Amino acid sequence: MATTTASEQLQLQLVGMSCAGCAKRIDKALRELPNVTEVEVNFATEMATVTGHDLAAKPLIHAVTKVGFGASEIEPNSDLSEYDQAHEVYQTQQFRKFIVAAVLSLPLLYTMFSHFSLTQAVPVPELLLSPWFQLLLATPVQFGVGWQFYRGAYLALRSGTSNMDVLVALGTSAAYGYSVYLGFFADVADHGLYFETSAMLITLIVLGKWFEARAKGRSSAAIRELLKLQPNRALKQNDAGEFEAVAIESLEHGDTILIKPGAQIPTDARVTQGNSSVNEAMLTGESMPVDKTAGSQLFAGTLNQSGALYAEVTARGQDTLLAQIIHTVRQAQSSKAPIQRLADRVAGVFVPCVIAIASATFLLWWFYLAPSVLEAALKASIAVLVIACPCALGLATPTSIMAGSGRAAQLGVLFKHSRALEQAYQVDTIVFDKTGTVTRGEPTLTDLEIAAKMEASEVHALAYALESHSDHPLAQALVNGLADKPRVQLSLSDYQNHSGQGVSAMYGEQHVRLGSAKFIRQFATLSSAWQEQIQQLEQVGKTVVLLAREQELLGLFALSDTLRDEATSILTQLGQHYRLVLLSGDNHATVAAVAAELGMTDFFAEVMPKQKASVIAELQQQGHQVAMVGDGINDAPALATADLGIAMGKGSGVALETADVALLRDDLNALPRVFNLSRKTNRNIKQNLFWAFAYNSLGIPIAASGLLAPWLAGAAMALSSISVVINALRLQRMKV
Repeated sequence: MATTTASEQLQLQLVGMSCAGCAKRIDKALRELPNVTEVEVNFATEMATVTGHDLAAKPLIHAVTKVGFGASEIEPNSDLSEYDQAHEVYQTQQFRKFIVAAVLSLPLLYTMFSHFSLTQAVPVPELLLSPWFQLLLATPVQFGVGWQFYRGAYLALRSGTSNMDVLVALGTSAAYGYSVYLGFFADVADHGLYFETSAMLITLIVLGKWFEARAKGRSSAAIRELLKLQPNRALKQNDAGEFEAVAIESLEHGDTILIKPGAQIPTDARVTQGNSSVNEAMLTGESMPVDKTAGSQLFAGTLNQSGALYAEVTARGQDTLLAQIIHTVRQAQSSKAPIQRLADRVAGVFVPCVIAIASATFLLWWFYLAPSVLEAALKASIAVLVIACPCALGLATPTSIMAGSGRAAQLGVLFKHSRALEQAYQVDTIVFDKTGTVTRGEPTLTDLEIAAKMEASEVHALAYALESHSDHPLAQALVNGLADKPRVQLSLSDYQNHSGQGVSAMYGEQHVRLGSAKFIRQFATLSSAWQEQIQQLEQVGKTVVLLAREQELLGLFALSDTLRDEATSILTQLGQHYRLVLLSGDNHATVAAVAAELGMTDFFAEVMPKQKASVIAELQQQGHQVAMVGDGINDAPALATADLGIAMGKGSGVALETADVALLRDDLNALPRVFNLSRKTNRNIKQNLFWAFAYNSLGIPIAASGLLAPWLAGAAMALSSISVVINALRLQRMKV
């Protein structure tokens, strides 16, 4: 009888990838392992998701290590500190290597003056011209700093592939070996030395690697921010009926826990006793707390505000809503398609072609153009390898990214990694979360009606006095709204808070009450006209608060989370170029009203936090390149799933960390700049790559013809790199 083993997934955090070819090597190594059925390696986020059965981390990590990269298992609740440290170490190593290489290469670069007839008058110390001294300077650069290229080339060739490390190793080795030949086996006076060529090549390429390491964002910070929401301890009722602090891992289904005012809720649970307001903004994105009574559901990581709650555990560990959000964020990040840089895409063809051209050049000179003249054949073939060295290709993207992202920061836009700058210009659909994104995220008083024959100043004063005793956000919004309105002096007594409903007090000998329409209907009779007005206000998403004295309605107050001042104009501007979609967990009427006010026709309402990512995925399946703009933790999975995630400045830490782009100011004015910056930066990258490829296309034939000495090929290479950097620096002055 056949048995079926359930598939499982295991995620690895990777370290040391430098191009898409590295991701392919890791993918190939993992697929060769038994029990592995599917592998997805993400170069952009440096994560690998392995699917199979009976998976163990150790053999997977060993397979990755064997092909030259670092790896560690991502535990469900790990803080990823090991990866963070490894990433910092890698970046620091590249910078230190650049400093060492630059210090050793600069004296060698000075010797180039002796190669030019126009600059031969510049005095060059005899020590610098000594073959032994140049060998002493160049060797640590070649085999110390440059060892990573030899290792990468060896591992690539061993696995049957080729990458830029192969070309770097060959080109610099040829230049270095040629210099050794000239220095110790030929007449230096006639030929000169070119150790500076190999040394400067390595120096500039390492600089490019450091640029790229700085440009690549870390995805682990988002998970770490989510994990901060999870308390470590809970107050659990023991057999004696007393509550004691225990580790959350010891909680079981059905346990009774106590959540005190101001405490975070430790796990998903159902209220059995007590009344309170719970701030769920970190999960739902809605700024207004939710009233909780017996039977209400509580979620791990949310904040209990006003009253003590007794609750029964309904889910723990990986089954909580918070844990599911963490898993969704990780899954979305790891499943993103790797960014295929143009330079890396052609490397597989470019490298063997250059090697073939260099070999053919050597043979052509050795057998036909200068028979048996080794120096001529070497000079031409080495010139081909040196001039074709992909230094400009390596610098083209990271220098543009660094310049573009630096300019973006000056303009209030923070791109988290290079992928974001490359991706934004491809977007055709922008999805906006409603609360806190197109709205302020703060309720305000929008409507006020006096219902009875009472002076407005007295109605204002009664409502102000009643709500001044409450710290509920709606109460504070009403107090703030009435602060500048005329009020008479009055005093109340016997104040009472009716949790989730409203407040009451004695005004002289009469009861006055303020609260929801449902609460006031228990005491006061509302006319059909007032009923209709309340219904109309609620249909546009406003919260209605009523004030009554005994059975008489005194006033009506409507509160709403108003649109940002700039929302309509910015969305109108963006709507000329992009499809705009509004996304919210609010009721259909509220979302429809907000969409209409913004001039939007596409919207999704009553979308649960976990469903937001599904909406994004659905749009992507329709062929759209989707950007998501949000600010709450509940937006994190959607931000990670979108082709481009954009977080508002005052958004939750998780939203800011998960997003690809953060607007440093808490408004939408900078949003169009995201796409303008991306478009101009990508145009700059394409210009750089075009120049780099055009340079190689023209330079290689000239070098093969023997018209270009290796030192001149090295100078051309340097000029090519400098031109790329100068072109990239233009981005620092661009207007958007």
